[in-house]
Amino acid sequence: MSDAKERPLQDELFMLADELRAMATLDGHFSRDPYQLEHADRMMSMAARLAALAEGTPPDHIERLFRAEPWFHASPAFGVEAATFDHEERLLLIQRKDNLLWALPGGFAEIGHTPTESALKELWEEAGVRGQAARLLGVFDGRYWETGARIHMVRLVFLVIGDDAPPVPGKECLAARYFHRDEIPHQLHLGQEMLVPKVFELAGSGETFFDPATTVGVDLPRYQRPEG
Repeated sequence: MSDAKERPLQDELFMLADELRAMATLDGHFSRDPYQLEHADRMMSMAARLAALAEGTPPDHIERLFRAEPWFHASPAFGVEAATFDHEERLLLIQRKDNLLWALPGGFAEIGHTPTESALKELWEEAGVRGQAARLLGVFDGRYWETGARIHMVRLVFLVIGDDAPPVPGKECLAARYFHRDEIPHQLHLGQEMLVPKVFELAGSGETFFDPATTVGVDLPRYQRPEG
Protein backbone atom coordinates (compact mmCIF):
# COMPACT_ATOMS: atom_id res chain seq x y z
CA MET A 1 0.00 0.00 0.00
CA SER A 2 2.97 2.31 0.65
CA ASP A 3 6.64 2.21 1.59
CA ALA A 4 5.70 1.79 5.23
CA LYS A 5 5.96 -1.25 7.46
CA GLU A 6 3.19 -2.86 9.48
CA ARG A 7 2.18 -0.70 12.44
CA PRO A 8 2.89 -1.81 16.02
CA LEU A 9 -0.13 -2.94 18.07
CA GLN A 10 -0.03 0.14 20.33
CA ASP A 11 -0.16 2.49 17.32
CA GLU A 12 -3.06 0.49 15.88
CA LEU A 13 -4.96 0.80 19.17
CA PHE A 14 -4.41 4.57 19.24
CA MET A 15 -5.71 4.87 15.68
CA LEU A 16 -8.80 2.79 16.49
CA ALA A 17 -9.43 4.95 19.55
CA ASP A 18 -9.13 8.12 17.49
CA GLU A 19 -11.49 6.75 14.85
CA LEU A 20 -14.06 5.91 17.52
CA ARG A 21 -13.60 9.37 19.07
CA ALA A 22 -14.21 11.03 15.68
CA MET A 23 -17.38 8.95 15.09
CA ALA A 24 -18.67 9.84 18.56
CA THR A 25 -17.93 13.50 17.88
CA LEU A 26 -19.89 13.49 14.62
CA ASP A 27 -22.87 11.61 16.08
CA GLY A 28 -22.96 13.83 19.15
CA HIS A 29 -22.78 16.99 17.08
CA PHE A 30 -25.31 16.24 14.33
CA SER A 31 -27.81 13.86 15.90
CA ARG A 32 -31.03 15.02 17.59
CA ASP A 33 -32.17 11.51 18.45
CA PRO A 34 -31.71 10.86 22.22
CA TYR A 35 -30.81 7.22 21.61
CA GLN A 36 -28.11 8.18 19.11
CA LEU A 37 -26.79 10.81 21.51
CA GLU A 38 -26.56 8.19 24.24
CA HIS A 39 -24.83 5.88 21.77
CA ALA A 40 -22.33 8.65 20.90
CA ASP A 41 -21.65 9.27 24.58
CA ARG A 42 -20.94 5.58 25.19
CA MET A 43 -18.75 5.43 22.09
CA MET A 44 -16.67 8.36 23.38
CA SER A 45 -16.14 6.53 26.67
CA MET A 46 -15.14 3.37 24.79
CA ALA A 47 -12.63 5.37 22.72
CA ALA A 48 -11.10 6.75 25.91
CA ARG A 49 -10.92 3.30 27.49
CA LEU A 50 -9.20 1.91 24.40
CA ALA A 51 -6.64 4.73 24.32
CA ALA A 52 -6.04 4.36 28.05
CA LEU A 53 -5.50 0.62 27.61
CA ALA A 54 -2.88 1.31 24.92
CA GLU A 55 -1.13 3.99 26.99
CA GLY A 56 -1.48 2.46 30.44
CA THR A 57 -3.11 5.57 31.95
CA PRO A 58 -6.46 6.10 33.75
CA PRO A 59 -9.38 6.26 31.29
CA ASP A 60 -10.98 9.20 33.13
CA HIS A 61 -8.00 11.40 32.25
CA ILE A 62 -8.10 10.36 28.59
CA GLU A 63 -11.87 10.87 28.42
CA ARG A 64 -11.55 14.44 29.72
CA LEU A 65 -9.01 15.11 26.98
CA PHE A 66 -11.21 13.53 24.30
CA ARG A 67 -14.20 15.61 25.34
CA ALA A 68 -12.21 18.86 25.49
CA GLU A 69 -12.64 21.33 22.64
CA PRO A 70 -9.17 20.87 21.04
CA TRP A 71 -10.06 17.22 20.40
CA PHE A 72 -13.47 18.11 18.98
CA HIS A 73 -12.57 17.29 15.40
CA ALA A 74 -13.81 14.64 13.01
CA SER A 75 -11.11 14.87 10.36
CA PRO A 76 -7.43 13.94 10.56
CA ALA A 77 -5.09 16.54 12.00
CA PHE A 78 -2.37 17.66 9.64
CA GLY A 79 1.17 18.82 10.01
CA VAL A 80 3.57 20.54 7.64
CA GLU A 81 7.28 20.14 7.07
CA ALA A 82 9.84 22.05 5.04
CA ALA A 83 12.45 20.22 2.96
CA THR A 84 15.22 22.73 2.26
CA PHE A 85 18.43 21.95 0.39
CA ASP A 86 21.55 24.08 0.06
CA HIS A 87 23.69 24.50 -3.08
CA GLU A 88 25.56 21.29 -2.19
CA GLU A 89 22.25 19.36 -2.21
CA ARG A 90 22.39 18.88 1.55
CA LEU A 91 19.11 18.65 3.48
CA LEU A 92 18.36 20.91 6.45
CA LEU A 93 17.48 19.14 9.72
CA ILE A 94 16.89 20.48 13.21
CA GLN A 95 17.68 18.78 16.53
CA ARG A 96 14.75 18.96 18.95
CA LYS A 97 15.30 20.02 22.54
CA ASP A 98 12.61 17.75 23.97
CA ASN A 99 14.13 14.43 22.88
CA LEU A 100 17.49 15.36 21.25
CA LEU A 101 16.38 13.74 17.97
CA TRP A 102 16.76 15.17 14.47
CA ALA A 103 13.89 15.99 12.11
CA LEU A 104 12.76 18.17 9.25
CA PRO A 105 11.61 21.61 10.41
CA GLY A 106 7.87 21.37 10.89
CA GLY A 107 4.85 21.14 13.15
CA PHE A 108 1.07 21.31 13.19
CA ALA A 109 -0.51 23.58 10.58
CA GLU A 110 -1.98 26.68 12.18
CA ILE A 111 -5.45 28.10 11.66
CA GLY A 112 -5.27 31.33 9.67
CA HIS A 113 -2.27 30.20 7.61
CA THR A 114 -2.12 28.27 4.37
CA PRO A 115 -0.19 24.98 4.56
CA THR A 116 2.78 26.55 2.76
CA GLU A 117 2.73 29.58 5.07
CA SER A 118 2.72 27.23 8.06
CA ALA A 119 5.70 25.28 6.67
CA LEU A 120 7.67 28.48 6.05
CA LYS A 121 6.80 29.71 9.54
CA GLU A 122 8.14 26.50 11.10
CA LEU A 123 11.29 26.76 8.98
CA TRP A 124 11.93 30.29 10.24
CA GLU A 125 11.11 29.56 13.89
CA GLU A 126 13.13 26.35 14.12
CA ALA A 127 16.08 27.06 11.81
CA GLY A 128 16.13 30.83 11.20
CA VAL A 129 15.89 30.30 7.44
CA ARG A 130 13.63 32.27 5.11
CA GLY A 131 12.43 30.69 1.90
CA GLN A 132 9.85 30.21 -0.79
CA ALA A 133 7.72 27.10 -1.23
CA ALA A 134 8.55 25.57 -4.61
CA ARG A 135 6.32 22.49 -4.78
CA LEU A 136 4.59 19.77 -2.79
CA LEU A 137 6.84 16.75 -2.31
CA GLY A 138 4.25 14.51 -0.75
CA VAL A 139 1.19 13.83 1.37
CA PHE A 140 1.98 11.22 4.02
CA ASP A 141 -0.59 9.37 6.12
CA GLY A 142 1.03 9.03 9.53
CA ARG A 143 -0.50 5.60 10.04
CA TYR A 144 1.83 4.18 7.39
CA TRP A 145 4.94 6.23 8.15
CA GLU A 146 5.74 5.24 11.75
CA THR A 147 5.08 8.68 13.23
CA GLY A 148 3.97 7.25 16.58
CA ALA A 149 1.14 9.81 16.68
CA ARG A 150 -1.80 8.96 18.92
CA ILE A 151 -4.23 10.60 16.53
CA HIS A 152 -4.76 10.20 12.81
CA MET A 153 -2.32 12.71 11.37
CA VAL A 154 -1.48 13.62 7.78
CA ARG A 155 1.79 15.36 6.91
CA LEU A 156 2.38 17.69 3.97
CA VAL A 157 6.04 18.05 3.00
CA PHE A 158 7.00 21.02 0.82
CA LEU A 159 10.20 21.63 -1.10
CA VAL A 160 11.39 25.08 -0.02
CA ILE A 161 14.05 27.19 -1.73
CA GLY A 162 15.86 28.74 1.20
CA ASP A 163 17.97 31.88 1.40
CA ASP A 164 21.74 31.74 1.79
CA ALA A 165 21.69 32.57 5.50
CA PRO A 166 23.31 29.92 7.70
CA PRO A 167 20.74 28.06 9.82
CA VAL A 168 20.48 29.09 13.48
CA PRO A 169 18.43 26.92 15.87
CA GLY A 170 15.30 28.40 17.44
CA LYS A 171 14.27 28.27 21.08
CA GLU A 172 12.85 24.74 20.79
CA CYS A 173 15.94 23.36 19.02
CA LEU A 174 19.51 22.53 19.97
CA ALA A 175 20.98 22.60 16.48
CA ALA A 176 20.15 23.21 12.83
CA ARG A 177 22.42 22.11 10.01
CA TYR A 178 22.57 20.69 6.50
CA PHE A 179 23.39 17.02 5.85
CA HIS A 180 24.46 15.07 2.79
CA ARG A 181 22.40 11.95 2.19
CA ASP A 182 25.15 9.71 3.58
CA GLU A 183 25.60 11.94 6.65
CA ILE A 184 22.05 11.74 8.01
CA PRO A 185 22.22 11.13 11.79
CA HIS A 186 20.90 7.85 13.15
CA GLN A 187 19.10 9.63 16.00
CA LEU A 188 15.99 10.63 14.04
CA HIS A 189 12.57 11.55 15.39
CA LEU A 190 9.72 9.04 14.96
CA GLY A 191 8.76 8.63 11.32
CA GLN A 192 11.77 10.57 10.05
CA GLU A 193 13.77 7.38 9.48
CA MET A 194 11.40 6.63 6.61
CA LEU A 195 10.57 10.18 5.59
CA VAL A 196 14.05 11.71 5.19
CA PRO A 197 15.29 9.18 2.59
CA LYS A 198 11.97 9.59 0.75
CA VAL A 199 12.45 13.39 0.69
CA PHE A 200 15.86 12.98 -0.97
CA GLU A 201 14.28 10.66 -3.53
CA LEU A 202 11.32 12.95 -4.29
CA ALA A 203 13.45 16.09 -4.51
CA GLY A 204 15.59 14.42 -7.16
CA SER A 205 12.81 12.75 -9.13
CA GLY A 206 10.41 15.68 -9.47
CA GLU A 207 7.53 13.45 -8.39
CA THR A 208 4.87 14.07 -5.73
CA PHE A 209 4.07 11.21 -3.37
CA PHE A 210 0.74 10.11 -1.91
CA ASP A 211 -0.26 6.87 -0.23
CA PRO A 212 -1.94 4.92 -3.06
CA ALA A 213 -5.56 3.79 -2.88
CA THR A 214 -8.27 2.48 -5.18
CA THR A 215 -12.01 1.79 -5.07
CA VAL A 216 -12.00 -0.30 -8.25
CA GLY A 217 -13.34 -3.76 -7.48
CA VAL A 218 -14.06 -2.80 -3.85
CA ASP A 219 -17.44 -3.29 -2.15
CA LEU A 220 -18.34 0.25 -1.01
CA PRO A 221 -21.01 1.38 1.49
CA ARG A 222 -24.15 2.77 -0.14
CA TYR A 223 -25.56 4.92 2.69
CA GLN A 224 -25.11 8.13 0.68
CA ARG A 225 -26.07 6.65 -2.69
CA PRO A 226 -29.59 6.72 -4.22
CA GLU A 227 -31.54 3.49 -3.93
CA GLY A 228 -32.05 1.37 -6.98
